[in-house]
Amino acid sequence: MKIPKKINIFRRFFMKKFTKNIGKTNYNKRIEHTSEIVTILISRPNQRLGNLLLITPLVQEITATFPNCKIDLFVKGNQAESIFRNYENINHIIQLPIKPFSNIMKYVYVWLTLKSKKYDLVINASENSSSGKLSTFFSNAKYKFYGEFNDQNNIKYSDYIHSAKFPVYNLRSYLNKVERNEKPNVVPFLDLKLNSFEMERGKKSLNQITHNDNKTICLFTNATGEKCYSEEWWNTLYEKLKNEFSNYNIIEILPVENTSKLGFKIPTFYSTDIREIGSLIANADLFIGADSGLMHLSSAVGTPTIGLFSVTDEKVYKPYNKKGLAINTNNVKNIEMLDLINIYLNNPFAKA
Repeated sequence: MKIPKKINIFRRFFMKKFTKNIGKTNYNKRIEHTSEIVTILISRPNQRLGNLLLITPLVQEITATFPNCKIDLFVKGNQAESIFRNYENINHIIQLPIKPFSNIMKYVYVWLTLKSKKYDLVINASENSSSGKLSTFFSNAKYKFYGEFNDQNNIKYSDYIHSAKFPVYNLRSYLNKVERNEKPNVVPFLDLKLNSFEMERGKKSLNQITHNDNKTICLFTNATGEKCYSEEWWNTLYEKLKNEFSNYNIIEILPVENTSKLGFKIPTFYSTDIREIGSLIANADLFIGADSGLMHLSSAVGTPTIGLFSVTDEKVYKPYNKKGLAINTNNVKNIEMLDLINIYLNNPFAKA
């Protein structure tokens, strides 16, 4: 049963109002020793690929702080199983159904499971998630961290509002009394944790498409809603890329709908397996795409990633790895974009 858009908007508005004053972190009740924390729940009840990939830095941060911990994830849908497959300290993934009204009994049952297990620490990964606040409040835990906006962190860190970094900076502030083996440094990058078998599989898949050893640019021409660029826009960019970078392979990664803004006129790759797509992108030399889950997937496999932004805030969602670059297409013309891509391909070490 699909929820009408207007009802969904009202539901979000109501939940935001309803949870506005639910749950405040008790900063007077602080964790002082890592030995106190063994079982942890991270709440991010969302099904979108990008939003789930954006909590991989938080998982790494928690693991570095509490090396012997076991982490449960409270999410929506089944993508987290694939994303966190190679994270050894992930214990259980608690999954809400994507369509609650079609699976009401399961939906209620999953919420009730939060009360059935006692955690040492529960962390809400997104300040703007009403369900995240509710699940943190509803859970059975000694310590509860709601991840509220921190004015001091906003002053201290210029990149504080980035979705991958925000919960990490907040958690560090909350845990400032906890002794760590290593002093916290940069926020961990997004990481899909591909293994050697997956990397080799991706290399073979790419070779089957290109049939040569030339460097490869991956394009992803899809995105949700207003983030998606038109067919005309993508065809114009592709023609310029083809002329400017004639010694590169240019291929298109197709979305789950198996559609193409380029009319399938260039070599394509299609898969519904997130790790299979990630392994192919990991063997490419550059990924270009609008703000989307695939853009964050490219970041999570370490490929130089250029994210295109026109409606969303690049300061919040820009690609985050060692080689991530955001381009606001409202301010940058195509010719300027080609110059940036050229510089980036020759020196892909832009500050993320």
